[in-house]
Amino acid sequence: MLGLIGKKIGMTQIFDDNGKLIPVTVIQAGPCRVVCKRSKDQHGYEALQMGYEELPEKRVKKPLKGYFKKNDSPFFRYLREFRPAFGQQVDDYEVGSELKVDWFTTAETVCVRANSKGRGYTGVMKRHGFAGFMASHGVHESFRGGGSIGQCAQPSRVFKGKKMAGQHGNRQVSVRHLQVVKVDAEQNLIMVKGAVPGHRNSLVTIHKEH
Repeated sequence: MLGLIGKKIGMTQIFDDNGKLIPVTVIQAGPCRVVCKRSKDQHGYEALQMGYEELPEKRVKKPLKGYFKKNDSPFFRYLREFRPAFGQQVDDYEVGSELKVDWFTTAETVCVRANSKGRGYTGVMKRHGFAGFMASHGVHESFRGGGSIGQCAQPSRVFKGKKMAGQHGNRQVSVRHLQVVKVDAEQNLIMVKGAVPGHRNSLVTIHKEH
């Protein structure tokens, strides 16, 4: 799905025309520039490569300098590829064209992708919501443990996907069907209804669903 790159600013609340309180996430989206186009003949798939957040030349590594100069593009901190879907056409956009937040309209739905907050190595109670054991009546130092993880002789192994302690968070999460509540073209801000994964100032991508 085609879209824009942005940063999560945070959450707030606004009132609609009927006086109803709506929790929204504020995202600073774009402006993004089309750096390169992928074609089926040359790359095997179609996509738009977008650049976000310009950098001075001295902050860019040499291999990337050559890539940007080859495409006659400014230097960017972030590069992301967006593949078309739902009848979208890559040919509608030219290399060097700039896409801004007013590309989105109020009341349409979008998909937002970002890395969730990393919480490190956590136990089963925090990671999976296990209830834990009783804190008395003979329970011995296993209050927050996960209990048995399998059977004995058969099948003599732990099943794949068993809920256990481990790395929690810091994975890409997609939240679909988020409604656009407001678009502020002057400040490049978009407000979507509900929560978006990631911490403040984390990088997000906003994808058109139609």
